[in-house]
Amino acid sequence: MLISTYASPWLEFLLCLIVIGYAGVKLSVLGDVIADKTGLGGSWVGMIMLATVTSLPELVTGAISVSVAGLPDIAVGNALGACVINLFVFVLLDFLHRGESVFRKSSQGHILSASFGVLMISFVGFSLLLSYNGYQLSFGHVGLYTLIIVIMYGVVIRSVFHYEKKHMADFADHGPDRRPGLSLFQSVARFAAAAILVVVAAIALPFVGEHIAQDMGWHRSFVGTIFIALATTIPEIVVSIAAMRIGALNMAVASLLGSNLFNILILAIDDVLYTRGPLLAHVSAVHGVSAFSAVMMTSLAIIGLFYRPYGRVLYTVGWTSLFMFAVYLFNTYILYLYEH
Repeated sequence: MLISTYASPWLEFLLCLIVIGYAGVKLSVLGDVIADKTGLGGSWVGMIMLATVTSLPELVTGAISVSVAGLPDIAVGNALGACVINLFVFVLLDFLHRGESVFRKSSQGHILSASFGVLMISFVGFSLLLSYNGYQLSFGHVGLYTLIIVIMYGVVIRSVFHYEKKHMADFADHGPDRRPGLSLFQSVARFAAAAILVVVAAIALPFVGEHIAQDMGWHRSFVGTIFIALATTIPEIVVSIAAMRIGALNMAVASLLGSNLFNILILAIDDVLYTRGPLLAHVSAVHGVSAFSAVMMTSLAIIGLFYRPYGRVLYTVGWTSLFMFAVYLFNTYILYLYEH
């Protein structure tokens, strides 16, 4: 009886994961090929191309939540929750990456994008607290913070691009072109096809997750900030692990950090689409917990990238990852307590 009740949405969820898993591996391989052929480097491709593709589910989910469903808390919870989960993926990568720690093996150039992540996410947390207490500046229904976020994102892209061009040798995961028989046009076309597969399957995940939540009797808000955020982040998880497996670790790290930056930009887009007033003035202050949890986890990642630790705790992960995992658990626990 239980199997017949719960099987259908869970099978749909599994099917989505299979599609994302297959296409995610293709994205990683083709992204690596594009990095070789264009000379842009794995970090740039990861931060822009992979991060944008894997973050599209968050964009669509947020847009639908604020424009059609009228659920701003779902949109903000999804974006900030995805930031926290992306940083938790660092812990997974550190656990799966044998030998040297991920933080020791990755380029220190990622500190730049991670630092920008601290700035942008903390600014959202700051704006959220101000809006919650009635202090806000807006242009019509759009908050002033939206304009600042867009400007910040533009500065980030420009700064990271120029930095990487100056330090290309430090970012490159590979030397010569390893796929001479595959043209750049073919690589981009296949990358686009794999991206479409990921986006279609990932967009379906929140709806499948909602069905699971209804069947399991889970609270809608908790589902939005935890389960749906996890569902829409699955592409980042799959692509990052696949990139690490083919030796493109810098591309994996750049994709995760780039996804967080894009998630903050998504909040600005959601604010424009939400016509009832500034978005952050219509959501719960508990989202500040996720924002500052993401700030703490990113700060720990910066420490790890700068300090480049050797050891592992009981041959599993380094101390940096262990502290990041503790913050992730604390964030989840606080959200659970708030919803119950």
